[in-house]
Order: sequence, then C-alpha cells, then structure tokens
Amino acid sequence: MENKKNIQQINIELSQETSEGEYSNFVVVTHSPAEFVMDFTKILPGVTKARVHSRVVMAPQHTKAFLSALKDNIDRYENEHGKIVSPERDGFGEYPINTPEDSLPN
Repeated sequence: MENKKNIQQINIELSQETSEGEYSNFVVVTHSPAEFVMDFTKILPGVTKARVHSRVVMAPQHTKAFLSALKDNIDRYENEHGKIVSPERDGFGEYPINTPEDSLPN
C-alpha cells in the first residue's frame, strides 16, 4: 500500500495595499530561544535615522524553512541573471550599523 502525503492547499489572500509591497534595503535580524525577529527598513543617503516599516516574527523552524526558500530562489535567480555581488565591508555604506547582541529591540 502506498504512503501518500495529504497535501492541503491554502488560498492566500493579498489586499490591494499589501500587494504594492514595501521597499526595504536593510534588515536587522535578532533572535531569542523562541523566535526570530526581522525588522525591515530603508536607509537613504544623507539620512542618519531609519524607521522600521515592517517587523516579522517567526518561530525558529519557520525561519529555517524561509532561509531554505531564499537560498533556492537566489540560486535560481543567479542561474538566470548571474552572480549577485555583495559589498565586502561591515555596516551599510557610510553608516555602519551594529545590531543588539543581548536583547531584542522593543
């Protein structure tokens, strides 16, 4: 007898506002034993302050699945468009940023 997995299909709704997206060019990632917190922001030239536009909180297992999905999509992107080159320096441009080491922000 075959062992078939029951795959449940989930319909995901996307509001008009959410469908427009939110641009982010920087994310601060912190974690506790129970969760990962990702604060998405955008840093603009000449502006020394950045506001968090979106905070995503995920369980460690979901974060690892998210990482796997990102890796898969980056591989497919690079196969189609070429290697993504990242700057090899600390911080972000002329504004070095240090993340908290001992606690989650807010």
